[in-house]
Amino acid sequence: MALRHAVLAALLDGEHSGYQLAKIFDVGVSNFWYASPQQLYAELARMEAGGLVAGRRVVQRGRPDKRVFAVTEAGLAELAAFAAAPARPLLIRDDLIVKVHASDLLAPEPLIDQLHERAREAEAKLELFGRTLAHLRGGLDEEEFLRRGERVGPYLTCLGGIRLERQMHEWCAQTARTLSERAARRAERRPS
Repeated sequence: MALRHAVLAALLDGEHSGYQLAKIFDVGVSNFWYASPQQLYAELARMEAGGLVAGRRVVQRGRPDKRVFAVTEAGLAELAAFAAAPARPLLIRDDLIVKVHASDLLAPEPLIDQLHERAREAEAKLELFGRTLAHLRGGLDEEEFLRRGERVGPYLTCLGGIRLERQMHEWCAQTARTLSERAARRAERRPS
């Protein structure tokens, strides 16, 4: 998947500026695709040059003008072709997991601290995703929203993000406990 596909999907809700798009990525897209604001602005420029999005200038009073972008017919065709292509399996590249893999030869304390920090980050994301789901549902309960909601795609991806963050939280907590217990047993066996 290229960044352009994530941008096209995020723009399906309507016109957005690069700044707004960065906020959308922070809240709703970050559970499956990360991009810095600089990457988003560069990608929007490439996509506009390629005809996948159309930009227009919006004059603002008391603020600098901004550019907003919308998906074009060519962008919709690109997204449709992407959606029709076979999906690739999930690839994980996580430096924390590499550190845990090497943990038998490392001092455990810094790694345990990092695991606790990642667990706190997962908790924060879970809270954010919970608020996002409530916002997307409006006044509907989940079952009713999934049956009648106008756009369920963002909701479903957020549900997937919740499951991943719950698993990450559980894994971090269990791994930190295991490393702490092993370090304590090693300390007990050391001669005084």
